Order: sequence, then structure tokens, then C-alpha cells
Amino acid sequence: MRRIATAVGITPMAIYHYFPNREALLTSIVDNEFGALLEFIARTPKFNSLESEMTHIMDSYIDYAFARPHIFDYVFAKPRSDARRFPHDFRARRSPTLNPIADTVARWMQRGDIKQDDVWETALEIWAHAHGYLMLQRAGRFDLSPLAFKKLLHRSLKRLLYGLKG
Repeated sequence: MRRIATAVGITPMAIYHYFPNREALLTSIVDNEFGALLEFIARTPKFNSLESEMTHIMDSYIDYAFARPHIFDYVFAKPRSDARRFPHDFRARRSPTLNPIADTVARWMQRGDIKQDDVWETALEIWAHAHGYLMLQRAGRFDLSPLAFKKLLHRSLKRLLYGLKG
């Protein structure tokens, strides 16, 4: 808390006027970062296919991770007591990250373009797929430029959406 207060130019005691403890400060940061991620996703034009819409959402997630790597790691890869939990928090629409994916899945299911299934589990599967790739990328497991990494994820997402069946 002292380092943060010094960095923003206030006294260490003044920061406690705004945040009672470190956890409250970190929760506020996480909530603000979900807003930043949603700004990336909100740049969504109208799409004619599930593939292009999901690719845009996943690209937004990747762009956010590349733009804010340390915050991304804290928000999405570190255990936090206030992190949303599946299934209850997600089904209650408390996940700003998964809600746009679930809304997209529900819309495409309703149109009949993908088979009827559990919307939240399907959305979680798509998000977890991209998240897994990002975790491997963040761990240095890919020797790819950001563009080449995105193209790899696009091909993988396409296989996920259309299946591997011959």
C-alpha cells in the first residue's frame, strides 16, 4: 500500500481513506480491468457468422492480454478470493468476461446455427480454449509473433467450432 500511495503521490495513510485494505484495492483494480476488457470487445461490428463473431471476441481477449500482460496475469491467472466461480456466478451473469460469449452462443443457438446445448458450458468451453492458448503463450511456449499467434488461435477456434470429424 505504501508503494502504491507513493506512486500516485499521496500519503500511505490517505490511501486507506479510499480503500480499507489491500484486497479492496485489488478488487477495485480487477473490476476496472473487466471494464477495459469489455471496451476491447465492444468494438464489435455486426457479423454474419458465429466463427467471425467468436474470432472477434477472442481477438479482443488476446489484444487485451498483449496490451496489459501483468494485469491480465493477475486478473485471469492468479487465485483470488473474489474471483467469479462456475457455475453459480456465471449463470447469474456476474462474469463480465463470459457474458458476451454466452450471449453470442445463445443467439447462434436460437438461430439454429449451432446445436442446442447448455449455453454457459458451451461459452466456457470456447473461452477456456482461447485462455489455454494464452496461458501457453504467456509461459513462452510459442515462438510466434502476436499476429502469427492470433492466426494459430483462429485455426484452432475454427476446428473447435466445426469439429474434427472428417
